Amino acid sequence: MQTNESRRVAVVGVGDVDYGKYYRQRDLHYVRDPYALGIEAFKNALEDSGLTKDDIDGVICVRDIKQYDQFCYRIGIDKPRLVNGLESSGRQSGLALQYAAMAIATGMANTVAVVYSNNGRTAKYNYGSTGDAGDPFGILHGMTSPGAQVGAMFARYCHDYNASEEVLAKIAISQRYHASMTPNAVFKKLLTMDDYMGAKYITEPLRLFDYCLINDGAVCIILSSVERAKDLKKPVVEMIATSACGDMKSMYMKEDFFYGALQKISADLQGQAGIKLTDIDNMQIYDNFTPTVVFSLEGLGLCGRGEASQYIDEVGITLGQSVRPVNTSGGHISETYMQGFNHQVECVRQLRHECGERQVKDSKLSLYVCAAPILTGHIFARL
Repeated sequence: MQTNESRRVAVVGVGDVDYGKYYRQRDLHYVRDPYALGIEAFKNALEDSGLTKDDIDGVICVRDIKQYDQFCYRIGIDKPRLVNGLESSGRQSGLALQYAAMAIATGMANTVAVVYSNNGRTAKYNYGSTGDAGDPFGILHGMTSPGAQVGAMFARYCHDYNASEEVLAKIAISQRYHASMTPNAVFKKLLTMDDYMGAKYITEPLRLFDYCLINDGAVCIILSSVERAKDLKKPVVEMIATSACGDMKSMYMKEDFFYGALQKISADLQGQAGIKLTDIDNMQIYDNFTPTVVFSLEGLGLCGRGEASQYIDEVGITLGQSVRPVNTSGGHISETYMQGFNHQVECVRQLRHECGERQVKDSKLSLYVCAAPILTGHIFARL
């Protein structure tokens, strides 16, 4: 990133909603308004930042906010210098922050609100195949969902590296423990190994607790310059490195388990930030399914190929047991499925030291990574 403080990029505000409350308050005949959810998160992010809507000159809308013009009209921003909407896949979470950062770094906008909304629970999304041969999860390849493809990938991984389902159980149990300390998380009841192993298979070898949630919610992340951030009320959290890499083979059937693309992301992040990943204090890893955490640990180079289970046992991923815990809010498996946006919020809150009993002590560096057809990663630093 550039050294001029007016072009260095910081996160100055984060806002979300009470995911647990909205998960429990479900009316089968009512679909929540995604714009209202987004507005709630936007207001919370403004309050968090100390800014007003008149300070926002860029708006990027994601997922169920389909019309950025309608959203801007409803929040009262009528002439933004930068405005656009992104498609609904989870890989957009990292890309959205990158686009906002590029706009700030080039002077195209000064302060950008990235707003994500998802009403998947009340709209009854199932994220399955349409059955169309053109569908990336379609019947043409015998797959019915993203989970089926990730399940097949993990089965291949187990064959290649003599791994077992217990590594996934350890991830699910750890993240549920973290969610138990997260006020707005959907699921807080602790899991045991017996709970995990007793759960039904959805697509073998993936069980119920290997799957992300489907729930309603929204997130807003506001970015501006480091120079501007220093005048605001919260500790400055700078994006000191960011990278992206496409993996354009079959959607979630990667023969190398995203390894090659993750290696490029890892090298980029370490080079830009001038640090090693072992310097990171906490990691927020996109977990649409638990195997993605396994693939990410190995692809980033934190352990050797086939060694994620050993890494989890010896280095650890859990608060109080690890030097760099993973998914400290509970992630997509237990906190909420906001498609990577909740992970990026957790990075910021950890660096501000706002996480209460789940706080990583003296956290100064946080990593976000998403292994998907477009992979992204950031390193955030507390200044």
